Amino acid sequence: MKIVHVASELFPYVKTGGLADAVGSLASTLADLGHEVAVFVPGYRSVVDHPLTAAAKRTLKLRIEMGDTFMTGEVKAFSPKLNLTVYLVCREEFFDRRFPYGTSERDYEDNHHRFIFFCKGVVETLRFLEFRADVIHGHDWQCGLLPLLVRHAEQRHAVTLAMKTVFTIHNIAFQGVFPMRSFYRTNLPDELMGIDGVEFYGQMSMMKAGILFSDRVTTVSPRYAREIQTPEFGCGLDGVIGTRVDDIVGLLNGIDTNTWNPETDALIPATYSSASLEGKAVCRADLLKRNGFDPNFAGPVIGMVCRLTEQKGVDLVLANEAFFRTENVRLVVLGTGEKRLEEALRTLAAVAPDRVSLCSRHDEAMSHLVEAGSDFFLMPSRFEPCGLNQMYSQAYATVPLVSRVGGLADTVVDADLNPGAGAGITFAPTVEGLAEGLVRMLKLYAEPKRFKAAQLNGMKRDFSWLTAARGYERLYDDAI
Repeated sequence: MKIVHVASELFPYVKTGGLADAVGSLASTLADLGHEVAVFVPGYRSVVDHPLTAAAKRTLKLRIEMGDTFMTGEVKAFSPKLNLTVYLVCREEFFDRRFPYGTSERDYEDNHHRFIFFCKGVVETLRFLEFRADVIHGHDWQCGLLPLLVRHAEQRHAVTLAMKTVFTIHNIAFQGVFPMRSFYRTNLPDELMGIDGVEFYGQMSMMKAGILFSDRVTTVSPRYAREIQTPEFGCGLDGVIGTRVDDIVGLLNGIDTNTWNPETDALIPATYSSASLEGKAVCRADLLKRNGFDPNFAGPVIGMVCRLTEQKGVDLVLANEAFFRTENVRLVVLGTGEKRLEEALRTLAAVAPDRVSLCSRHDEAMSHLVEAGSDFFLMPSRFEPCGLNQMYSQAYATVPLVSRVGGLADTVVDADLNPGAGAGITFAPTVEGLAEGLVRMLKLYAEPKRFKAAQLNGMKRDFSWLTAARGYERLYDDAI
């Protein structure tokens, strides 16, 4: 098949979260399976300057209609591997910035214009190159207008750009909602401005457009596909989702087993496997030492790598701070995010420096060390569409301690409820639920045989992208 992926992030070129990993790994695996794959990503400054994009060459110049004016840009392309081509849609005014979406203070005010231009640039490139895809697959709100723009261009220019379109919701909480006056930049028919189109409480929702007008809608886990049909998790779009129940499917993300593999990981001080966990003890000691703790500490080491937001349950951790101040545990947190949460964690680390460490930065090597060196990995998310770290953790014999939501519930088997296959601890996404989970964690760690069984059960799980990509192949075939 000829498959086009369109996303606002792509690992290893630009990443703020799991979206980049998912798109990069899925596209790469589909290429390995013999499909002809193209991936479009904005030409951010960090992408254009990335050493791995040095081979990118200008493919064409763009002249994009944006409302009552035209804007220029260019497309650069390179092929990192067989069957895979990456296209960068560039315009300095929109993408030559330090961050993809905004600063830590606020989003860029022109994000609607930036991603309308991006999607139009994708459509124009496909039209110019006569790509004629079997499937065009857009990811999250930044690509929500893509199905509409594809079909509009086909009608306008009497061409075929794609047989089918697919739209994936990675996180329905981020919906691309903007003032309705920005709709004119799309040059789409006015009738699409109504409630049966992109209108959402008097504004324009790019996420809603992707849900309504793609041929198939996916989410990144089966449970999340069900959750977003409810008011609790649908973030106001549950009614819209309800109109597509026959066309929506939850497909779990996978993990890149070349990058996240304790047997081959070059970013950790010692490698290991299920046959011998000796190297994990070396990683554990190194993690403790690097964070100012005694490397011979005998109690449980808890790791946490995430954006510091309420979605990730950081407030639940803070509400249980007495546990981390008084119990004989060590907590290592790696990440940045909301200032008030970051400051609260920094205060906790200052009050209990012998128990809590905060690394407020993005650090890929340290994230690997946290996974390898921790005994437990904490993910108390209030909602989690899929999650990757709980899968990384199981591959690294680190027992995940997770909320019973979304992809976490789909991928973590509770060791207390299923001793034969259990590899983690699950709990309700509440203050009390986390407190109960932490108590159960201490009990599991106090029983070495049961704890090691949970570690080894996790290492047996197959979370590879090959399995995930086969699911997308079946989806594409069914859609076509």
